Amino acid sequence: MNWQEFTALLVLATAMSFSPGPNTTLATALAANHGLRRAMPFVCAVPVGWGVLLSLCALGLGALLLAIPLLALAIKWVGVLYLFWLASKIARTKKLGQLSEAGADRMNVGFWQGAALQFVNIKAWMLALAIVSGWIAGRSDPGLRFAVVLPVMLAYAFASNLTYALVGSLLREWLSGPAGSGRRLVGFNYAMAAVLVATAIWMLFL
Repeated sequence: MNWQEFTALLVLATAMSFSPGPNTTLATALAANHGLRRAMPFVCAVPVGWGVLLSLCALGLGALLLAIPLLALAIKWVGVLYLFWLASKIARTKKLGQLSEAGADRMNVGFWQGAALQFVNIKAWMLALAIVSGWIAGRSDPGLRFAVVLPVMLAYAFASNLTYALVGSLLREWLSGPAGSGRRLVGFNYAMAAVLVATAIWMLFL
């Protein structure tokens, strides 16, 4: 891989990883509501899940997805419905670290949920397919290229979600509002839920 290709890879990784999406929105919301420590399992899950997705695409799963439009449509709809469900949970959270009556977090997206989310995240599929087709497939050294691409993309996935989570954690005190009224938090969670809904609608047209 020459330096021009590597530079193009970094540009794509920056644009796709740091632009708002399901992962970064959830990382921000989790850290804002529950703190950075509680958001870290999700932050770590994103690169793990996406790394598995990229590996499977490099092995040919992406070609299967492109060959069976109905499968791609099913993945898209599962992702959209899941984002709607997550948005409803965020919107119902009214206090920092709020617990439901059953004692479970309303917004409880842990490591395995975060990893699984990558497989119904059409943005993650688009990026994986673009990387495989543009930098790996059909090249004389696909294994070597994959060995270069994978750690770079995992680092970007981790760094972008950690950055958004840090922003969310820094907002915690301000979001609690004057005298703990929580009005700011409610507005913030509604905004995060709206972003997820907008992302889900956007996914329908991809």
